[in-house]
Amino acid sequence: MEARILWADDEIDLLKPHILFLEAKGYKIDTANNGSDAVDMSAETHYDIIFLDENMPGLTGLETLARIKEKKPNVPVIMITKSEEEHIMEEAIGGQISDYLIKPVNPNQILLSLKKNLKTKNLVSQKTTSDYQAEFRQLGMRINDRPDAVEWTEIYEKLVSWELKLEQSGDEGMKEILNMQKKDANAQFCKFIDKNYRDWLNGDEDAPLMTHQLLLQKVFPFVGKEPVFLIVIDNLRFDQWKVLQPLVSEYFNIEKEEMFYSILPTATHYARNALFAGMMPLQISKKFPNLWSNENDEGGKNMHEAEFLEANLKRNNKNVKTSYNKVIKLDFAKRLVDKFNDLLTNDLNVIVYNFVDMLSHARTEMDVIKELADDEPAYRSLTASWFNHSPLKEILRKIAEKKIRTFITTDHGTIRVDNPVKVVGDKATNTNLRYKVGKNLDYNAKEVLVSTNPEDIMLPKENVSSSFIFAKENDFFAYPNNYNHYVNYYNDTFQHGGISLEEMIIPFIELKGK
Repeated sequence: MEARILWADDEIDLLKPHILFLEAKGYKIDTANNGSDAVDMSAETHYDIIFLDENMPGLTGLETLARIKEKKPNVPVIMITKSEEEHIMEEAIGGQISDYLIKPVNPNQILLSLKKNLKTKNLVSQKTTSDYQAEFRQLGMRINDRPDAVEWTEIYEKLVSWELKLEQSGDEGMKEILNMQKKDANAQFCKFIDKNYRDWLNGDEDAPLMTHQLLLQKVFPFVGKEPVFLIVIDNLRFDQWKVLQPLVSEYFNIEKEEMFYSILPTATHYARNALFAGMMPLQISKKFPNLWSNENDEGGKNMHEAEFLEANLKRNNKNVKTSYNKVIKLDFAKRLVDKFNDLLTNDLNVIVYNFVDMLSHARTEMDVIKELADDEPAYRSLTASWFNHSPLKEILRKIAEKKIRTFITTDHGTIRVDNPVKVVGDKATNTNLRYKVGKNLDYNAKEVLVSTNPEDIMLPKENVSSSFIFAKENDFFAYPNNYNHYVNYYNDTFQHGGISLEEMIIPFIELKGK
């Protein structure tokens, strides 16, 4: 069904050839020769688009535009004018026109403007679908051609890019095909991690940059030479960063966008402590036995990040003034904004923001959050909405004004799980759904990645017979004796701790204020 158009111009009779041209293309055209009639007609009839002459007697084009937008704020309006005066264009653009044309116009100009404003979404959708179809086979070959660590980051970036593009296109068929390709990629990626992870921790020259190496290699080179802010957004996936990127770009130029690998388990207890300590968990537990907490120890497991950071800095000869701020509550974030100028006296300011991690847990526990973040696009959208109205955005704006070098990163990602895998453990077994550690674990070895000697992957042993197992792809662990409860409660929730592209390949962003 072609569009219905209202064309308002005091010389409408002279435009009869243009109208006939558009009618021949299938468009339905209604006309008005003054602004008042155009306002009345637009109020009574649904028009897909309105052409509006800027210079009409009585109500001017700009006045007509304002009245139309009062009642139909979403209707696209194309302004046609004889004048190229800047103030007229500014007023028209401020009045939310979709396009403007300069008289005399020819039929092809009109047709092009119609296609741009009415069919852009369809044309973009068709092009996106066509482009993904063209790349589908090549991407599939890369996934199955034994990629190395760097190539896996490139594949994951490409999959996320297509996911975001196809989300905009609305092509459900193509999105389903992409989801199957992502599932295939995760299956191959888990095999890759199983084969290579231990070697990475034992000096493999092909090992990628990992959590415990990040600060030394990417942040410390700047510390002491210029002020630095490090923003750690817990549980931030790469696709979530991509929806935050346009908002951050309002204030910053993005100097670098890189990817690195989270350690296992992809959980805050291990990954974030490793990030700040610059060590693997086994090393932390040996060097700081009074600060490291094992799974069964009481209390929080990330209570000493500031001490780990200070020790890391001193070990690397960075005798600098630092601040460490962990944001868990809104009031604290607002106070941080208020005392921003106090932070400017420090060489390194670290801000840890826990909201995204809290969001993933709230989605599990609260039906209203689960409804708001029903799927991956909604989860990304909720993340962007939070950021856009959070004190963190205000903090970043202030940082950008001071032109201070800033890094945004995370400790691990998360994945939406929907495939329960049975596991049996004793009462001392931890509760995480993506990894288990204990001495009496019973499981199907084909369904998990196993480390019977945790020290092989630089994790502490709680006792001689402790083992770690990790869930792969979109699996989650469920106990047989309460199986239905686990499946009903945790199916289709976002979890972390295991092995997947979404959990392990995570962003590191370098920013400089505009």
